Amino acid sequence: MTGNSAIAEAAIRAGCQCYFGYPITPQNELTEYMAANLSRRKGCSFIQAESEISAINMVYGASVVGARAMTSSSSPGISLKQEGISYLAACELPAVIVNMSRGGPGLGSIVAAQSDYFQSTRGGGHGDYRTIVLAPSSVQELADLTHKAFDLSDKYKIPTLILGDGILGQMMEPVEFHYEAPAELLVRPDGLRGAKGRPSKIIKTFTSDPAQLEELNWSLFRRYELIKKQETACETFMVDDAKLIVVAFGIAARIARGAIKTVRAEGLKVGLMRPITLWPYPSEKIQELAKGVKQYLVFELNMGQMIEDVQLSLAGQGEVSFYGRPGGVIPTPSEVARVISRLYYQKGLK
Repeated sequence: MTGNSAIAEAAIRAGCQCYFGYPITPQNELTEYMAANLSRRKGCSFIQAESEISAINMVYGASVVGARAMTSSSSPGISLKQEGISYLAACELPAVIVNMSRGGPGLGSIVAAQSDYFQSTRGGGHGDYRTIVLAPSSVQELADLTHKAFDLSDKYKIPTLILGDGILGQMMEPVEFHYEAPAELLVRPDGLRGAKGRPSKIIKTFTSDPAQLEELNWSLFRRYELIKKQETACETFMVDDAKLIVVAFGIAARIARGAIKTVRAEGLKVGLMRPITLWPYPSEKIQELAKGVKQYLVFELNMGQMIEDVQLSLAGQGEVSFYGRPGGVIPTPSEVARVISRLYYQKGLK
């Protein structure tokens, strides 16, 4: 399947009841798949909204009543959804948002890029909030992490973002689905389904009481700290004897893996650390690696956005270099291998 179709099928099997989207490349196949297949389940709704802003607010409404809801878009479309995502965070409402990012800034191009890292990992909209951010690197992982995104979102009552790109969305790979859709659609017990037998409840994002808003912020902060402790995930490759570690996520990590295989064949001791959760960032793993490895190369399809998180994680215990190709330029593994080799010898590694 294509990555976009795999996400959609995984979402249906995860019990997604409501999908609201608006067309934008390179993620239109996801919307198309949902339009054709979500309605096969009784009680599920697909709506092509009149805009990205409408779509995210429809997600907000569906989540209020306890439904599993999602939307998807690409970079400039996600920008338009940011106010709604902030509202979801403020109201402690789960939702799944997919960003198949493209080159930017501005309208940019439909070619794959990773230039939305800052937007994704720093909240993205106004206010002091976070979203869980998952970064798959294969079609199989797109499917697996979609299911996980719904579970994490419900567990912590937080919007969860899947950050992909145009390559992952369009490429075709074998994929296995390890679960079937639930026989009955799930409804969150805290959803607003009428006030029979209980006091009325209002979900709102505004208060004129600073003390009340401060308490909301601290409550969210405590939850974010819990997520940091329990939900970080990463993958390592050939790090046991490494003298240099490449840090890359998503499709860039696949390119880096090929490059590392090449330089390993030349005798260079290079490994890979791939964060799967971009927020919370797997800082503890980098700190563990830093006990033995002092040289790091951050490789991204942007101008260097993940560098900050790697530097913060190392806390001065390692040296960070960078190589990136922004704007939708996709380097080959051979190109990255040359960069790794040059840096390896420049740093006097043996």
